[in-house]
Amino acid sequence: MKGTSRLGLRGHGIRLRFTVLYMALFLLSGAALLGITIAVFVRNTKATVPFDGRRSPAAERHIAALQAQVHQLQDQQLRQLLMGAAVALVVMAVVSPLLGRTVAGRMLRPLRTITAATRRITADDLHRRLAVAAPHDEVKDLADTIDGLLERLEAAFDAQRLFAANASHELRTPLATMRAALDVAMAKPGPVPASTTALSDRLRAELDQIDRLLDGLLTLARTQHGTPQDLAEVPLARLVSDALDVRAADVAVIELTVDSRLDDRVWIRGSRALLALMVDNLIDNAVAHNHPGGWIRVGVAGDEADARLLVETGGSVLDREQVGRLARPFHRLGVDRTGGAHGSGLGLSIVSAVAATHGGSLDLHARPEGGLRVTVTLPRSAVPAGSSR
Repeated sequence: MKGTSRLGLRGHGIRLRFTVLYMALFLLSGAALLGITIAVFVRNTKATVPFDGRRSPAAERHIAALQAQVHQLQDQQLRQLLMGAAVALVVMAVVSPLLGRTVAGRMLRPLRTITAATRRITADDLHRRLAVAAPHDEVKDLADTIDGLLERLEAAFDAQRLFAANASHELRTPLATMRAALDVAMAKPGPVPASTTALSDRLRAELDQIDRLLDGLLTLARTQHGTPQDLAEVPLARLVSDALDVRAADVAVIELTVDSRLDDRVWIRGSRALLALMVDNLIDNAVAHNHPGGWIRVGVAGDEADARLLVETGGSVLDREQVGRLARPFHRLGVDRTGGAHGSGLGLSIVSAVAATHGGSLDLHARPEGGLRVTVTLPRSAVPAGSSR
């Protein structure tokens, strides 16, 4: 492709570059063919009748006159040939871009098919393959290479999810043993020293934290496993209001002001359990990482295509670059922000995974005046007939 790069087409699409290349080939081939035709014609018209002394002067003059007429006719034919060649080149210059574009499109059609099929394959359906049925050529090799890559990706994803799920399950047994040992130690007759009681309370708190961490890991692994099966029409505003009601006591303890603007007409098609978990984690995150006397702003709105859930809090000014990484597992923003999910560092990761599973996205934005704005965008569903909320 050095020729096309010299023409300043390096930054353009490959179809345009192929079109220019084919157009140039068509024009050069046509010009070469016309040049050869004209050269052959000129060469064949150079023949003359040689002088023969045995012929009479009158015959020679007659032959010369005939030759002059032939040469004049040949010159006229040559001019017509040149004019026809010029017209042919002009027509070729007009037609060659169309021919080049058509040929380039046909040549690139298998690549477009492979690209479209690859784009339809997501993390939820890595089991799909391109399976291009074509003769063994470069395009077939490319498709087979992509299929091999998808197979390795599927194996890696499955291994990761299986490890998280198995580890979460297996670690519960030693945790239960530790709790039982604490219960036995605290249940022994006689007075229990205050230091032992304090140590027991601290250990229980740490065990509860590990339990929540395992719950988060297991939920994250299951959420990332694929498309949920328990799909239904879910009112997003109802999920938010239920989450706020459950946490009303926690909100009252630190005297938070809650401003909720919920559109009852916004519905989502998805797993009610997963969507409720997503909303719970967002509200938990907003309450846990607030300050006494602070505020929370919650909104549910939407347009024809999308539904949006907004959870906004005040507070200190946050680093925007670090805020953008809060959706990663175990990423924390300082000691005063532990990432949600009751301090496991998985809350926003679960929110992002649930949103992605339902075809949506999570956006984290550090407010210039301080605090965090979290926006979840999901595909909107129609309100079911006969439903008020």
